[in-house]
Amino acid sequence: MKTSIQEKEGKIIATLEGEFDTAAAAEVKTALQPLFDNDGRDVVIDCEKLEYIASSGLRILISILKRAKKVGSRVILKNVREDIHEVFRLTGFISIFEFEDSER
Repeated sequence: MKTSIQEKEGKIIATLEGEFDTAAAAEVKTALQPLFDNDGRDVVIDCEKLEYIASSGLRILISILKRAKKVGSRVILKNVREDIHEVFRLTGFISIFEFEDSER
């Protein structure tokens, strides 16, 4: 699993690539720490190259969302593939996240 984070136009942009499974969860959570330390900027998580997400990955994204809401920012999932989008739909998380430019 690869992650990268950059700041652009006042937003924090995170890119996820590969399989966000249980084995990768601890490492990814550490890599995404700047999203937890958010100071009120919106967060965009680009999922275009995300191939799989396990429940542990979903929990991390929920934690990021909770933290963002506490500081008044938004979390937007961008370029979510259809199969990953279906995971969000089946878990009911589709109603709590914002999606942008998703294949559906």
